[in-house]
Amino acid sequence: MKQAEESFYSSFIANAVLNAFSSYTAIMLNSVTIYAIRRTSSLPKPLKTLLLSVAVADLGVGLLVQPFIIALLIKLLQQNTTLPYSTLTAFSFFQCLFFYASFFGVVVIITDRYLSIHLHLRYQELVTHKRAVAVVISIWIVSAVLSISQLWLSPQEKIYIDLVLDIIFGFCFLCTTFFNSRIYFTLRRHRNQMRVLQAQQVPQNDHLDTLARLRKSAVSTFYIYLVFIVCCLPEYCRLVVTLILAPTSAFMTVIYLYTWTMVFVNSSLNPVIYCWKMRHIRHSILGILRDIFPRQN
Repeated sequence: MKQAEESFYSSFIANAVLNAFSSYTAIMLNSVTIYAIRRTSSLPKPLKTLLLSVAVADLGVGLLVQPFIIALLIKLLQQNTTLPYSTLTAFSFFQCLFFYASFFGVVVIITDRYLSIHLHLRYQELVTHKRAVAVVISIWIVSAVLSISQLWLSPQEKIYIDLVLDIIFGFCFLCTTFFNSRIYFTLRRHRNQMRVLQAQQVPQNDHLDTLARLRKSAVSTFYIYLVFIVCCLPEYCRLVVTLILAPTSAFMTVIYLYTWTMVFVNSSLNPVIYCWKMRHIRHSILGILRDIFPRQN
């Protein structure tokens, strides 16, 4: 029993430390990213709108949700779980709101990158700035409705909501996996076409530009997808297990803490990927840093 309690305490401390570090990085990185995206005029407006939406959601995770988690873990370490109901309600609402907005936002960004590769010239006709704004507004409205439903529904009704969410999340994981596999096969097909053109000694400047653009888009999309899967899939698996088996063991409580911490870490990693793999955002951030820390003569 004593060993189990020590395991609990170590888990609480580890998650509190991880969330404290992740909260700081999420606030700093997403604040800089939001400013950089806004001043980057070379980004397509639809993509710019989607990236801003995800960055705002990730900023909300670091600014509001993770401090709540840290406070709750400290209360548990002090063996004091009497938090006000209003505090727990606010935490539950913001946790769901920003998680759903970030989750669905990343799914839409991956979908947008897939469409940009497969639609080519039709992409600009179909994916407009107004439609991107409408999608972002819809994401936040749906996220707010789902978050409120978690507060007002009865336990029996929440089971049905959780079942629907499991199906939706599973569908999103399948869609993003499908889109990334299609991007990969498209890129490989273009490479094969380039080899044929090289063998025939056909001028191929336009094809080289197209291949370079496809490769950059595919790589950035793959990294967004990879971090998305690594951080969010464990929590999805926990949701499925909880819904099917309804376990109430202390071990599942520890698993809950770690899976949600992984979800929150995603909010710190998203801006790193944007800066690392998206040239326009990277140059804008470097310009911001040069303005903040000018070189000494």
